[in-house]
Amino acid sequence: MSTTPAEENLSEDERRGLELIRETGGIHQSNFWKELDVSSRKGSRIVDSLIDQELINREETVYEGHNTYYLTPTARDLDFSLLMAGDMLSPFVGDEEINPQSDLFSQWVMNLAYEE
Repeated sequence: MSTTPAEENLSEDERRGLELIRETGGIHQSNFWKELDVSSRKGSRIVDSLIDQELINREETVYEGHNTYYLTPTARDLDFSLLMAGDMLSPFVGDEEINPQSDLFSQWVMNLAYEE
């Protein structure tokens, strides 16, 4: 995956932190700094920097009975290309159930085949 201009200017600790959040897909801030083996204060500074650069999201949550934050990569870090066939998003993305024998699924598969 290509790096953004913001990522090129990250410190080593920020880069490791971003990589950890991406690899886990999301981590509680209380575990984040422990995994990075940094102080909670330094971990908070890393998180604040990554949020300021819009590389991660932070959401309030309760974990193991304590108030903390849940850290996730921003949506632009997610690769949706595997869900695409041409300009058509997979019909299996969403809340509704899709019948694999439906016209919508067949059309998506045909688009996928014609891309090759």
